[in-house]
Parts: sequence; C-alpha cells; structure tokens
Amino acid sequence: MDFGKLKRYVPKTRRGRIVFVVAAVLAVGYYFCLPRDLFPDTKWSTVVVDRNGELLGARIADDGQWRFPVSGEREDEISAGKEKYRTALIEFEDRWFRWHWGVNPVSICKALYINTKSGHIVSGGSTISMQVIRLSRRKKRTLWQKITEAVLATRLEFRYSKDRILQLYESHAPFGGNVVGLEAAAWRYFGRPSSELSWGEAATLAVLPNSPSSIMPGRNRDRLVQKRNRLLKRLNDRGFITEMEYLSAIGEPLPDEPEPLPSYAHHYVDDIAGKGSPERGHYVKTGIDLNLQRRVEECIDRKSDDLAAEGISDLAAVVVDVASGEVIAYCGNSSPYRKRAGVNVNIARSPRSSGSILKPFLYCDALDDGTILPYSLLADTPVNINGFTPQNYNLTYDGAVPASQALSRSLNVPTVHLLKAFGTGKFLENLKARWLTSFDRSASDYGLSLILGGGECRLDEVTAAYADMARAYMTGEAKDIVPIFYTLDALKEVNRPDEIDWHIIRSVKKVAWKTGTSYGYRDAWAVGVTPSYAVGIWAGNASGNGAPALIGARTAGPVMFEIFNMLPASSPDWFPSPEMNPAWKHPVHHAEVCALSGFLAGPDCIDKTDIMIPDAGERSAVCPYHFQENGHNVFRLTPAMEWFYRQRHPEYDSASGTSVSSETPIMEFIYPENGSRITLARQNDGTLGDLVLNLAHHVKNATVYWHLDQKYIGETRFIHQMTVRPSSGKHSITAVDDSGNSLSIIIDITDTGH
Repeated sequence: MDFGKLKRYVPKTRRGRIVFVVAAVLAVGYYFCLPRDLFPDTKWSTVVVDRNGELLGARIADDGQWRFPVSGEREDEISAGKEKYRTALIEFEDRWFRWHWGVNPVSICKALYINTKSGHIVSGGSTISMQVIRLSRRKKRTLWQKITEAVLATRLEFRYSKDRILQLYESHAPFGGNVVGLEAAAWRYFGRPSSELSWGEAATLAVLPNSPSSIMPGRNRDRLVQKRNRLLKRLNDRGFITEMEYLSAIGEPLPDEPEPLPSYAHHYVDDIAGKGSPERGHYVKTGIDLNLQRRVEECIDRKSDDLAAEGISDLAAVVVDVASGEVIAYCGNSSPYRKRAGVNVNIARSPRSSGSILKPFLYCDALDDGTILPYSLLADTPVNINGFTPQNYNLTYDGAVPASQALSRSLNVPTVHLLKAFGTGKFLENLKARWLTSFDRSASDYGLSLILGGGECRLDEVTAAYADMARAYMTGEAKDIVPIFYTLDALKEVNRPDEIDWHIIRSVKKVAWKTGTSYGYRDAWAVGVTPSYAVGIWAGNASGNGAPALIGARTAGPVMFEIFNMLPASSPDWFPSPEMNPAWKHPVHHAEVCALSGFLAGPDCIDKTDIMIPDAGERSAVCPYHFQENGHNVFRLTPAMEWFYRQRHPEYDSASGTSVSSETPIMEFIYPENGSRITLARQNDGTLGDLVLNLAHHVKNATVYWHLDQKYIGETRFIHQMTVRPSSGKHSITAVDDSGNSLSIIIDITDTGH
C-alpha cells in the first residue's frame, strides 16, 4: 500500500481527522461484523440418494432435528418445484427482495405504523435477509436486536447473491415440530422432494415458518389454510399462476401427519450415517440404482420368506458395477417385516465363515506365480495335517484332478494341497491386498483351513473382490490377465442350480460363479461375475444356527441367477481371450504342456498340446509323471494317487505300464500321513477304538508286511488295509513288501477324553 498517496485523503484539521478515524473504524467494523460462518456447529441429517438423486433414506441429525444438508444444486439450476416455493416465499415475506439491499425502509415504516396503531407487535417488517440473520443469531427479539439484524442484513447482501441468501433461509427456517429447512419439510409433509412441489404445497411451506406450530393436527390448521389461500390468490392476481392452477391449489388438503421417509438399502444408509463415518451429516450421492434396488429387495424378501420354512431366516445381496466398482444394489438383510432374532443385523458387512468362496483367488494366485499351470494335476488323496483332515463334499477321491476341475467342482482336498504348495502366509497377504479386511489373524492361526472356511469374510468385500478381478481383466490393469482369464473360464463351468447348459442354449447368460457352504451348514454363499456386473448372495441365520438345507448351490445360487436375469445384458457378453482383449497390450506366452498331467511337457511326454500360459508359467514344473522305462514312455502317478485314479480312469493301467522306476515311490501310505495327529473315541469297555491303516502299492499282487512300533502285526495282498488299536501317544508304523522295500511313518494318537 502506498501510504504517501493515502495521506492525501486524511483531513488537515483535528476534527476532520477524528471523523476520518471514526469513519475508518466503522468501515472496518462493518466489513468484519458478519461472521464468516453464519450457522456454525449446525447439525445436519444424513441424506443418502441414488445415482440419479432419488432419496434412498435419511437419518435424523445429532440434535434430533430433521435438517437436510444442501444437495449441491447450483444457484442457476433451480428446480421447478423450488422455483415455485421461492416465488411464493418472496410474495409472502418480502415482495421487494430482489431489489433492496437487505433492509426495506417502506416495510419497516409500514410495520411501525401498524404496530403503533394496534398497540402490540403485528408485523416485524423484516426482509428475508434480516430473517436469515435472526435465524443465525437466535437472539431474543428486541429493538436493539432488530437494529443489529438490519445492519448485518445489509452486510449479508454484499457478501452473497440473492439466490444464496434464499438458500440459507430455505436450509434453516423452522417448519414445525423438529422439521427444519425446506427439503426436510417437503419430504416429511408431502413425501416428495422440493423439486416436485405443487403450487399448493409450495404456498403452504412458504407461510408455515410464520406460524410453524399450525401444521400440527388440531393446531389452528384453518388459519394455515386461510393464509395459504390468501397467498395463492395474490399469486394468481399478479400473474404468477393461472386461474386453473389457483383453483387446483386451493383444493389441496393439508397433510394429516408427517410422512415416513423412503427406506431403501436401509443397512447401506445406516453404514453411511453411522458414528465415526466421514459421511455422517452430509448429503451423499451413491452408485445405487433405485429401480434395481427395489427389484432386488422384492426378490430377496420373496426368496427369504420361502426359505424361512426350511429354518433359513436371513438373506443378503450385493450387486456391483464392474466398470466403476460402485455398489448398485445393496440388501444387508431380507424381510424386515418378518420379526425374528437378527432381523436388524447387516449381514452384508458381517464377517462370516467363507466356505469355499475364496478358492478362485487361490487358483488365480497360484497361476500368477507359476505354482501351477491351468490344468496341472493336483493330488486328490486323503490328507491329515496336524489333525486337519479335509474331505470332498462327496466323500470320495479322484486320486489326481486338473486344477481347473478342482476349482469348478469345488473339491476341497486338491485345494488344500494347492494352498500348502502356494503358502498360507502368501495367500493371506494376497487376500488382504484384495481389501478383505476381516482376515486379522496370523497365517499360523488360520492354517490350511483358511481355504475351506477357517476364516471369515464379508459379502460386500468378497463381491467387490470378484468385481475387481473382472475389472482388472477388462481394463488390462492386472500384472498378467492370463491367470484371471483361466480363473473366469473355469468358474463358468460350475454346474448351475437350474441345470441349464449354457453351452447348448445361446440365450442363457454366461456367468463365472462360485458357491460356498461353511462347516455345520451355517453359511451359504454364491458370488458370480460377468464383464459388467458382480452379484453376491449370502443365506443363513444371523444367529449362527445351521440348517440342513443351507447349501450354497441350492439356496444362494438360485437367488444370484434371478438377480443376474434382472440386469441388462453384458457388453461384451463374455470375457474375450487375452489375445483378443483390446485392453491387453502385452504379448501372450504359449508353451507345450503334457496333455495328461497339465505340467510343462518333458522329453518323455507322449501327447503334448500348446496353450497360453501366464508369464510366470515358464518357471512352472516339468511333468513329473512321464518316464522312459525299457525304451518306452510311461505315465505313472504316485501309488496313493493311482490307487484312486485308476478307479475313475480305466485307461490308466495301459498308459502307466507295470514296471517299477526309481523316479517315483513304489508304495505310499494313503492314510494316515506321516506326522498325522489322530483322535480316537473310547469304546464302551474304556479302550480306544480301531484305526484303519491304508497303503497303496504300485505292484498289484505285492505282499506287504505290517509292523506297529517294530512289532509284526500282519500282512496284506492286493488291498492293503490293516486294522490296529493303538494306545494314546506316538507310534511308528512300518510296511515292508516282499521285495524288501520299506516305508515308515510316525503318528500321534489322542483320545476324546483328553
């Protein structure tokens, strides 16, 4: 600032200087007299709307008032309904609002005359700007406060536009009871947003802050109608509304009582409005599609009511848009009208036992780091790891099964073998990287049961993780999309609950999907994904009670497919191959693999096929099951694998040969494994029950001699099973065949009483 030039404006006389200083102080005081925030510490309701601005639900403000926050509507884009209200308000409260500077001298003089003549206050002469100041100050109404309001109102006019001042009034004016602000009043009294107000409704709300208690039933409602109708007559006389609009408006009844607010996706709204949520007390626009939300809620309520007859009380659903990652439908629990324990529990965000729903992530991760190739054979034989003895759902074993089939058939035992090879700790870190937040224990705590429901996850997070996988593929953002492609390709082969074969019926939507059922039939899952959408379903009881019918494919699967049928057709209808995916700019690697084992083809493999492989697949293992024996190429699994495998594959013996090779063991324990911890029940006589030992030998007619703790207990031939009754503690079991080959294991026996 150039103080030299400023001095030229300072008066020369002492009196003039005093006047100058006083004027400067008053100017500065006037400039700073209006607080920057007129309504500090205002408590707002949480208002949640769908992607199109349709109200899903709202939660009352912390001070117990229904006070809706501003929606973000631009001043130059006022809706038709709100324009009606503003027209009515200005006509009723402050006809010269658009022209004065905060104070209307004519109105004040008129009010003074009327009040003097009446002997009491009849009219205040306040402008809308003055009323905004009064609402912000909340001071007792006195002459001094009136003067203060007038001064501050002029300052308000310099700071804000007229539309912004109207917005402040609309947001903070009282409308009776605990309803504050135009938007809350429109919803509470008329069940619609202010944008849809009729002229009768707009006029009612314009006069209501003048006597807000009159809206309540039995409280001067006739006077409220008279006020409204007089205002409507003025609007008609001045040409704001037509005669037809006037007659229609005066015929509208007043609301009898406050309307209930919409309540869609109410658990989702509860989460947004919950304590500690950064969105609490705000206007929140979500990705929810209200039309779809209504249909999904109707679907799960209907399905849940049917399942209730089978002891299954609760059902939850989440639908995610793959491209945006937004939740477009969310039902935290079904049938709120059906009273039961847990009806208010938001199951969609409650950690529940995962069952088999995480298997696709393990398959994808194992492909991504080269642990397996898409069709690598996985062992499907009995396993006992420190007392953990997983079984397949059908209680049988295949001996060996391609990894892709293990996923599509949801076989437990091969998956446990795969997790053991991949590493529980590494898989757990990958789950956390997928934003599955409920996995908060150590890898050693979960152990290998992690992949079979030993951990808990949330429906909303799992569905989002499936959507993320599809989006990473479609956008090419993944490190390598080939593992994702094989994962999705395997999941589309999962048997559908409707028994429809999409291979035959072209109109049927292809869905990559997976089910899960937790131990004790407590949780049933179904999560599916297409290039456009992911749908997740959970069925069960919030109380944790199990039900025999609670199976993923039977209970959750049909609901998932019904919701998929509500969704628009995906474009494209299926995931393009990596080589045809326009988003993938990197070369796709190919390699020769063994047609029988699925591993990288070795020199002794007979049938080979060329397939796409992940980048890390080049580091994958070479086929371990083909050998050169006596000048012939033979295919031979380990004894335990082939014992089960040949039961389903009669062609195996001719392909494997009968000779013995040093490349694989000649015999192998099927049960128990070395290091197994086995619990046996006590019999009626107090002794421990029997343990059946099972061994596979490559030579069909071999004789095996059994020893328990170096003591001979018997021999077997052809079928090598031996029943023993060991005591508690550690024992050694040794098998010796008639060629002198031997095999020993150590087991630990405990009884149910310890």
